Amino acid sequence: MTHPRDILLGAQAASSFLPVCDHYSGVEARMRKSLQLQAEMTEEFGACVFDVTLDCEDGAPVGGEADHAAMVVELAASARPQARVAVRVHAVDHPAFEPDMALIAGQLGHRLSHIMIPKVESIGDIAKAEQALLAASAGRLPLHALIESPLAVRNAFEIASHPRVQSLSFGLMDFVSSHGGAIPVDGMSSQGQFSHPLVVRAKLEIASACHAHGKVPSHCVVTEFGDAAAMAQAARRAARELGYSRMWSIHPNQIRAILAAFAPNDDEIDHAINIIAAGDRSDWAPVSFGGKLHDRASYRYFWQVLERAYRTGRKLPAGTQAYFSGE
Repeated sequence: MTHPRDILLGAQAASSFLPVCDHYSGVEARMRKSLQLQAEMTEEFGACVFDVTLDCEDGAPVGGEADHAAMVVELAASARPQARVAVRVHAVDHPAFEPDMALIAGQLGHRLSHIMIPKVESIGDIAKAEQALLAASAGRLPLHALIESPLAVRNAFEIASHPRVQSLSFGLMDFVSSHGGAIPVDGMSSQGQFSHPLVVRAKLEIASACHAHGKVPSHCVVTEFGDAAAMAQAARRAARELGYSRMWSIHPNQIRAILAAFAPNDDEIDHAINIIAAGDRSDWAPVSFGGKLHDRASYRYFWQVLERAYRTGRKLPAGTQAYFSGE
């Protein structure tokens, strides 16, 4: 039996199935706690509902990059087999980039879900990162790119077009600071990042570039990690207004807020189950359901609702859950 994902998503299927939350930690104790929390929540939800990205860029002390990278390798190698673990390495123009890639991709190429490349400015940076993967015999690994400057936003469509790229993330704080004071500091806040025109424009460009090429747009951080209401509101706006299907977490308390904001509600899930069942019964030919025409365009939308429900740990009936039994 052909899977609905293969019929309805086609070439987009490989990139679309990512957890909606990407949780970052760069200090050893927090890395260990993040991996443990991921294991606990995987058991709770019956699916891995967030990635853990171990950070070498901001996590490594100056002069201690090699030791930090070695520690990251040890932690990632000790994670449970079903864990989704990634690593953010240094930027391609940093002296630690090539040693990072040689060690991390070389030893963990079979283990990691992806590698995050920060401060990507052009498709040439992705090509350089890809060559480093190939040199480390880690050719299967996807790359995620962090867009952090006006030039990178200008090049987002080209960057997203690279076959190795699976996702683009928006680097809010570096983007704001790269404007030399032209964007006020409020542009980094949970409120200002949704109101300043240049910041909103950058977010929309990145989301549009990803959707144009079947990649996953990942929304930036909320630095007020103690403000649960601000986090929930930002996650909802990213998901419902700006077209993002994934978001960064920088504190464990943010993970569940992201899951809740990106999850479809019960009515959306029930409706999607009924539409997909009707499409399956008709071998994906057009059908009339509830007085409305549905064909592969709407089937694709409602299938994506079910994927999002699964990725956010929502309960699905056994027949629908079976679609995800091999994940």
